[in-house]
Amino acid sequence: MNKIRKAFFCTQCGYETAKWTGKCPSCQAWNSFTEEIIHKPDAKLKHPWRTEEPDHRISKSIMLGEVETSAEKRMITPDPELNRVLGGGIVPGSLVLAAGEPGIGKSTLFLQAALMMTTVRTLYVSGEESEQQIKMRADRLNRKHTDFFLLTETSTQQIFQEIEKREPHLVVIDSIQTLQSPLLDSSPGSVSQIKECTAEFQRFAKDTGTPVFLIGHITKDGSIAGPKLLEHMVDTVLQFEGDQHYAYRILRTTKNRFGSTSELGIYEMTGDGMTPVENPSDILIHSKEEPLSGIAIGAGMEGLRPMLMEVQALVTPSVYGNPQRTASGFDLRRLQLLLAVLEKRGGFPFGSRDVFANIAGGLKIEDPSIDLAMVCALLSSMEDLPVSQKSCFAGEVGLSGEIRPVNRIDQRIAEAAKLGFEKIYISKYNRHPDLKNQLPITVIQVSQVEEVYRNLFS
Repeated sequence: MNKIRKAFFCTQCGYETAKWTGKCPSCQAWNSFTEEIIHKPDAKLKHPWRTEEPDHRISKSIMLGEVETSAEKRMITPDPELNRVLGGGIVPGSLVLAAGEPGIGKSTLFLQAALMMTTVRTLYVSGEESEQQIKMRADRLNRKHTDFFLLTETSTQQIFQEIEKREPHLVVIDSIQTLQSPLLDSSPGSVSQIKECTAEFQRFAKDTGTPVFLIGHITKDGSIAGPKLLEHMVDTVLQFEGDQHYAYRILRTTKNRFGSTSELGIYEMTGDGMTPVENPSDILIHSKEEPLSGIAIGAGMEGLRPMLMEVQALVTPSVYGNPQRTASGFDLRRLQLLLAVLEKRGGFPFGSRDVFANIAGGLKIEDPSIDLAMVCALLSSMEDLPVSQKSCFAGEVGLSGEIRPVNRIDQRIAEAAKLGFEKIYISKYNRHPDLKNQLPITVIQVSQVEEVYRNLFS
């Protein structure tokens, strides 16, 4: 008879202790421990994904120069946006975790990607939906795949038996919070179950070279459900974001051992599934019949991709005693910093005005090069004078009112010229190649906020 024991796990970081404690000694979180029943596994279940025991190998250290390296052979998917966020394709033996809000389209995206890879044998494991539901979604996507297998199961023991039978080239798990390992007696979704199930798929992926996609849930505060250790165990973490009121979705990389962590892919939710958006600047900028005040175009960067987006601002007299500061898609603390710079260095009375800022399209921007466009939108709304629709801006604003240089300025200029802009305002200290003879756009270099104000409104 196997011995059954109880343990307490921190829901924030996965720290294990024999007794309950109010404060986690690892992550310092309060009241985060939950009790779980752990069943000591049999020796025959140590490797539930394979029937035979692995060969016992003796590890030894070697010289760094003796390690043989070769170029990574990646699986190139037909989805260019997924290839971008993964760093150029799917790496064999990689473990990828993708999380997002309910109904955002996680299952649709990865079911569509698996169906598009017609030359890859895929096993799609679902612990939440029936086979009929998945078939209905596949029919709606209108994708045909003859080597695609479905499995509705939550036990990892049964899943690995099916994997041994089918020998797939790609495994998709929807979702990791619904799985249960026979090694433990705790309920699915608990900290110990998530850790053990992920560890089993990690061993399977590394030993067999089969890539595994894990679809995960998120909590009410937007973080991935489960212990933080889950993100450390996997190779890549993808965050699927978007507003349900908009048709566009953003696939963002927060961790990637095989590529850049600053990439993102943009999709449009349609009746036929997720459609990749190859040129997001076209959908983020809308042409208007007449110029409006409080609108400026910023030339930002998301990873290695230049994006032109519409920055909106509304400045009105404050009715209440304390003026309001509201921002959507833009850092509120950054907005307050820019308002303080404009009031101190430029003498503009924003202290008695309500200020509302917005990035059109539902995007969330952290690129500091949008500062200059936000400043121009604020000044335009305050003076009630429109900014030319043929001008865009790329520059960071410092505390002394100076326009600081930004990186990859040549790509921003080229993107603005491709979309038909006639002028782009950048920092005077930005070094950029001479594009006058190559691109039909005028590059205006400025050094202070006052200089930008004189160029636009004087």
